[in-house]
Amino acid sequence: MNRSNEDAPGGAITPGADFLHLAIDEAPGGGKSDWLARQIRRALADGRLPVGSRLPATRVLAGELGVSRGVVTEAYQRLVEDGHLDGRGRNGTIVVGAPAPVTRATGSAIPAGPPSPRSVFTAAPGTEIFDTMRRARARIDLSPGLPDLAAFPRAAWLRTERRVLDHLAASDLGYGDPRGTPALRLAIAHWIARNRGIRADPDEVLIVAGTAQTLTLLGRVLRDDGISAIAVEDPGSLGARQHLHNCRLDTPPVAVDSEGVRVDELRATGAPAVLLTPAHQFPTGVVLRGSRRSELTCWAREHGGLIIEDDYDAEHRYDRTPVPALRSVLPENVFYAGSVSKLLAPALRIGWVLAPPKYREALVDAKRFADLGNAALPQLVLARFMESGAMERQLRHLRRHHRHRRDAMIEAIGAHLPSATVHGAAAGLHLTITFDAEFADTEIAAMALDRDVKVHPLSWHSQRPHRPGLVLGYAASTPSDIAEGVAALGEVLRHGGASRPGA
Repeated sequence: MNRSNEDAPGGAITPGADFLHLAIDEAPGGGKSDWLARQIRRALADGRLPVGSRLPATRVLAGELGVSRGVVTEAYQRLVEDGHLDGRGRNGTIVVGAPAPVTRATGSAIPAGPPSPRSVFTAAPGTEIFDTMRRARARIDLSPGLPDLAAFPRAAWLRTERRVLDHLAASDLGYGDPRGTPALRLAIAHWIARNRGIRADPDEVLIVAGTAQTLTLLGRVLRDDGISAIAVEDPGSLGARQHLHNCRLDTPPVAVDSEGVRVDELRATGAPAVLLTPAHQFPTGVVLRGSRRSELTCWAREHGGLIIEDDYDAEHRYDRTPVPALRSVLPENVFYAGSVSKLLAPALRIGWVLAPPKYREALVDAKRFADLGNAALPQLVLARFMESGAMERQLRHLRRHHRHRRDAMIEAIGAHLPSATVHGAAAGLHLTITFDAEFADTEIAAMALDRDVKVHPLSWHSQRPHRPGLVLGYAASTPSDIAEGVAALGEVLRHGGASRPGA
């Protein structure tokens, strides 16, 4: 096929551009500027060149296409005159407007807008519910599980990142150990020894993409071992339950009371494994007490029971002494899971899991075939951040910060929701309120969202009927927003058709 033209000297093969995959041999003779302007206009209309995009310099694009610079300059100028581009000198040529969008073919997917408040809560929560909640607009977000992302230590992290890059060997940029970088596994081993009383060799630590991936990997490994059910706390995390269901595992519910999980109910389920949040139960906030810990230990040792210990919010304590991790006394039976999502940011996607010896290699294999291991650079930065003492400083800062916000929420609840019972205020990033009344907490959550306040109904996190309630996060909101949000909840309960809780 002849791909030459008059602009390609010596009859050479006609160049093409990476930019929009332009192929100059498609342009008609003598009309290259028209053709180029048309191609760019089409890309503006269909969204490949959004507003704010920078176009290649005329000299660069002309060289890639093998045309004179005047061809590109003329095409750009036509689009400037149409109001689509703006030439900004040394800052380049920028997209400032777009033609009418290209009409979508019938049946094409159209991105959904924010859901209506009522639609979020009308049906039982499906697998997409947390994505839907994130898309729902609300000026005040009191959803649980949200850390204060504004508190991320940007300056300290950047300094640490620069130090890591200054000393990074070329070999560190290659494929690494799927278990994680040795530096981070060592730092994690030191961290959990200091803060959670767990003695572990770095070789026992597997780095994962957060606790969510831990549950997915464990689900696969345990299913392969013949396990078809993992008992869960009730109420307990909806998200965790969804991950287990995605692995085709049953999740028989086990009640939680003021002492923690009911071990007698756990025995009755016959499940060989259980998922627990013993240091700060989600969502009730209770701690697994001494007698229950003893019962649980007996169950594990007598029956070979497996425990997945999600050390949820263990570091965020305000009014109570630390609780030792179950892994510290049951290493042969406990999968221990932690992450930095609530200490630093979920965006890092870094967590860790320690497995009983029997499952260690299978878990590493599952991680290997899932993604070959986490990205190494953030791991190396986090390792130095932890070993330098910066993580402890961040934790001390967060405890003071979150205590202040927790206190603001308790004060607001006392003022605006006096009939509510508060649970789990001594630790964590959220608390739960319940009511001695009969009403649908999803209805209250819907009306709150209609008033620009986002909360979780307690029933989302329950498999069996419970008292109605709300799960309220406070870490990501200012004290003034917390007070305003709780006041709005009070208005909903008093005047929104749900007056019975205050009766």
